[in-house]
Amino acid sequence: MSLDELRGLLARHARPDGSTAIDGVLIGRADQAHLPSASMSGTVLALIAQGAKTLALGDRVYEYRAGQYLIASVDLPVTGHYTEASRERPALGFGLVLEPAAIAELLLDTPPGSLPRTHGAPSALAVSDAPVELVDAAVRMLRLLETPRDIPVLAPMIKREILWRLVTGEQGETVRQVGLADSNIAHVSRAVRWIRDNYREAFRVEEVAQLSGMSLSAFYRNFQAVTAMSPIQFQKQIRLQQARLLLATHPDDVTGVGHAVGYDSPSQFSREYRRHFGAPPSQDATRLRRTALTPVPAMP
Repeated sequence: MSLDELRGLLARHARPDGSTAIDGVLIGRADQAHLPSASMSGTVLALIAQGAKTLALGDRVYEYRAGQYLIASVDLPVTGHYTEASRERPALGFGLVLEPAAIAELLLDTPPGSLPRTHGAPSALAVSDAPVELVDAAVRMLRLLETPRDIPVLAPMIKREILWRLVTGEQGETVRQVGLADSNIAHVSRAVRWIRDNYREAFRVEEVAQLSGMSLSAFYRNFQAVTAMSPIQFQKQIRLQQARLLLATHPDDVTGVGHAVGYDSPSQFSREYRRHFGAPPSQDATRLRRTALTPVPAMP
């Protein structure tokens, strides 16, 4: 019953940009299945109420559908698309941005020893079946959109409840690490942010490992576990995603775009672009001229 009500609320309050009147709460809606497109995952909870979606991170593929939720604990380059969506039966999803400070505050208030200890670095993406309590909390959060005066008082309480359901749930280890300043995910997140901000520049992995506060061997191990990629592969994905965005507005300057994102060799840029997107840059640029890029989804 809660899932039925969740569908109705999502359909009623969906906006084109995915935003809502509640800070950090997102609504995803798709009226048709799209071809896979590249985007950044964000750090979110994504609960599907109707339809299905597939995400790929490196060589890992995640599929989730109605009644399941996905956790993205690090903002990573992913390729994804809705696989079940139509105008008559659109894909509908509830999203909540995962804020490290809010998770850390919750963990500080949790009695010592009441949660399992974390071990290693879990993957940045994880999928589970949504318990009834989590769906019910999402429903109550969306009901607030119909009584706006209640939002300032009740929304923070329901957010905290949702986070509690997550940290004590099947993917609790992944969510808990978001809020721990010294967790493996936090260390990898620092490296991810640095590479994302400096994606045009060549770097030595040893220096990024030092920046993240890990030994070289621990950095390689944890970075691969979290992102399903090596640091160099991660940089390559960021470069290619940025190149595609630039080609949408500069379709006649393939060489310039390749250079702008850090490629010294036009042939290497063309080869890696084709391998990633299925067409060489010039051909893909022509396609992008005819049809706008698929909008970056508000939630995975």
